[in-house]
Amino acid sequence: MAWNEPGGPSGPKDKDPWGGQNKEQGPPDLDEVVRKLQDKLGALFGGRRGGGSSGDGKLGSTGIGIIILIILVLWGATGFYTIDQGNRGVVLRFGKYLETTQAGLHWRVPYPVDSVRIVNVQAIRNVEIGYRSNGDGQGVRTVPREALMLTQDENIVDINLAVQYKIKDAKDYLFNLRDPDLTLHQATESAIREVIGKSKMDFVLTEGRSEIVSRTELLTQKILDRYKSGLLITSVNMQDAQPPEEVQAAFNDAVKAREDEQRLKNEAEAYSNDIIPKARGKAARMLEDSKAYKARVVDQAEGEASRFTQLLTEYEKAPEVTRERLYLDAIESVLNKSSKVMLDVKGGNSLFYLPLDQLLKPAARRAPLPLLRPQSMPETRSKAPQSTSRRSRRALRSREIR
Repeated sequence: MAWNEPGGPSGPKDKDPWGGQNKEQGPPDLDEVVRKLQDKLGALFGGRRGGGSSGDGKLGSTGIGIIILIILVLWGATGFYTIDQGNRGVVLRFGKYLETTQAGLHWRVPYPVDSVRIVNVQAIRNVEIGYRSNGDGQGVRTVPREALMLTQDENIVDINLAVQYKIKDAKDYLFNLRDPDLTLHQATESAIREVIGKSKMDFVLTEGRSEIVSRTELLTQKILDRYKSGLLITSVNMQDAQPPEEVQAAFNDAVKAREDEQRLKNEAEAYSNDIIPKARGKAARMLEDSKAYKARVVDQAEGEASRFTQLLTEYEKAPEVTRERLYLDAIESVLNKSSKVMLDVKGGNSLFYLPLDQLLKPAARRAPLPLLRPQSMPETRSKAPQSTSRRSRRALRSREIR
């Protein structure tokens, strides 16, 4: 007998390596293991250990169906998803585009059949050309490789540009380009370089900024639409445009000189606008005055000629009366401008009326002086002296006329 064979009832027990056990042992029976597992599953779903009736088998199949149904329901419930306002959901089936869903509650075939990628189409994004903003917002950092550009007149300018954009088509944004944001950055840089290359330096640095920004926005959007990037540019802002730092001082002097030139031109134009209308008005007034003077002189001459013709006609009819009338008119015109008063002492008395209020007024404002006559004159002296004085006056007038 071998050393590891168990001894009989009378054999030695010290040769048994398993402590003198007399039971025979071997490898486990697979049929027995499967049978025990079936018994346990049957007991779990309503059967009995060690076999059962046909009714117990039906009850176990029902339990398995219920569990499978519950698992399917739970799996289907994982297909519900919600899209927030301002977002779009891109549904993929086995990685291929299926549809784009709007905001709200939706259902898809659960994983691994369908998947959803949510894209924010309302958020405004920003890309910077020629500079980078610091994360803390305390300043900017210039990127010379992007900022330095060549103008049409072969000058170098430093351009800083900020572009704001958003997503207009979630499908194109996700599938048409590998990196749409990088594509936008490169397209904007290419567009601004093209626009600057067709413009002169003075135009870029002074009055042409708005036009350059507009042309850059249109050209960049055209490039993005041709690529079907799904991006929409909302605004383009030129943050800064200046010559390189090495020539900044010289350029500032040139700018100041240009500003002084423009200021002097504006001042000269303002002086011209002020003096020319005045000169034109003065010239027009002189012309009108000359025309008025001409008309007045002509009318006065014509009136004098007409009056002389009429006077000649009357003089031919009555020479004596006309001479006396002319004499009285001449005396009246002379004495009207004089402050002296002539009195007829011989033909009057010692009591006369003097209009002192009229005498004290200036000659231009003085009313015609009344004929000074004595307050009382005897009737008996009226004929002889009057006739004598009248003859003497007529003789004097005739000598003056001659």
